[in-house]
Amino acid sequence: QVRFVESGGGVVQAGGSRRLSCEASGITFSSIHMAWYRQAPGKEREFVARINSSGSTNFADSVKGRFTIDRDNTRNEVYLEMNSLKPEDTATYYCNRANTPYPYWGQGTQVTVST
Repeated sequence: QVRFVESGGGVVQAGGSRRLSCEASGITFSSIHMAWYRQAPGKEREFVARINSSGSTNFADSVKGRFTIDRDNTRNEVYLEMNSLKPEDTATYYCNRANTPYPYWGQGTQVTVST
């Protein structure tokens, strides 16, 4: 069964940093391109960052230069390092497969950026 467990969220001041983690199970993690998504209140879920199985990455324009993504295939985990956080980064963050997410989503982890 596909399962994602996100963690690391919290309240952070604008300009601060936060590192999110996601543990995946039920998939052949090392061969799957993974991504982080986020959903702000009243908005649709949107793509944030992607890391391919090869390790190549790309980012939404809104986070480029501020966020990085990496993965540990030995732990089936993907990470999102968020720097220079802005109030508009406030959202619930989720991980899932890139491009074609599985229909199973984790509970997400809430990040709130305060001014």
